[in-house]
Amino acid sequence: MDVHARIQTITDEIRRVTGGRHVVVAFSGGLDSTTVAALARDALGPAGVLLVTVNMGEYAYRRGNEIVLEMADRLGLPQRCLLGQHAQHRVQRTGPACNRCTREIKLGMVRAVAKGRLVLTGANRSDTWGQMGLKVCDGYYAPLLDWDKPQIREVAAALDVIPPKIGENPGREGCKLKHLLKPLAAPAYHGTAVARANEIILDVLREAGWQADLANVKIIGPLRRNVGLVNVRPLPPAEIRRQVLAALAALPQLEEVHLVEGPLRLVVKASPGIVGDDHARHWLHHGRLAPDFAFPIEVEWLPSPNARLHTFHVVDFTPLDTERESRTVRAEPVEARSLAEASAFDQAQAERHEPEAPQPCAVGSFSSSA
Repeated sequence: MDVHARIQTITDEIRRVTGGRHVVVAFSGGLDSTTVAALARDALGPAGVLLVTVNMGEYAYRRGNEIVLEMADRLGLPQRCLLGQHAQHRVQRTGPACNRCTREIKLGMVRAVAKGRLVLTGANRSDTWGQMGLKVCDGYYAPLLDWDKPQIREVAAALDVIPPKIGENPGREGCKLKHLLKPLAAPAYHGTAVARANEIILDVLREAGWQADLANVKIIGPLRRNVGLVNVRPLPPAEIRRQVLAALAALPQLEEVHLVEGPLRLVVKASPGIVGDDHARHWLHHGRLAPDFAFPIEVEWLPSPNARLHTFHVVDFTPLDTERESRTVRAEPVEARSLAEASAFDQAQAERHEPEAPQPCAVGSFSSSA
């Protein structure tokens, strides 16, 4: 089927599934949700589509916020923005939980303002939601569920709605909290570190004129100590590397900064449900962690004695290439106030959550490429 036939087929389906009624699109400004929005607009008319974006405050990339507004204007569709930053502090407190964030915060907030209207999402065959979910379920509809990323990109190009990139990942771009690889126990310490570090690296590379297809700072280490792993691909010249490290070393919430220059082994503590599940470990290694690293990684899994940890926590790393030492900068000690807040987590009573049950609905894909 050629691209124009595919567009006609899916717009006909949207009219049939929605009954021509007004809909809401869970909109991030990325490829998947922008394509869904354009198809819905063509099927129902601009007056029949409302874009709703959940903004994560300091955890949203500045450039990502600009892209959301640019693409809404380009689509000619009304857009509403909701603030979800503080809900992240609850969801991520017991360990990284991107899928739970999508389900409870992003799509949950969008559904609340939809007020009975069908919510369209960008779930597709390129993500786990699309591989195991239903196309229409419980108030959500995923028009792209049967498509893979190349097909979506082809349709977006035909509709002239391919969005610009933030520059942090060649594939799925999203919230800066995906780079926090430990619990968000103290937002003023852990959250500020990941939010500021991941803007700093993009700013330095942009000012230096270095075009990277991957650029991020992973925050790992014990709860009381933030360690930054800097990923840039391709690696920039030595002078730009020094500029990146110096800028990050000045961040009070980072005790150490390491430039990743070769393969690594990550030491990861995880909940019993993850340590004992081969599929979960494989997905976290190859689907969640590896795509954001500039070089291949291995993972050493350890059971966590911390009952408050519901997912995983990267506590340490080791370079695998013994002939190449990691380039390291040790920053000044973090402010006492932030350390005290981080320490308080050990005494605080963490919220208890039921184990996450498999979700039958294809409601995912709300990152900046969704």
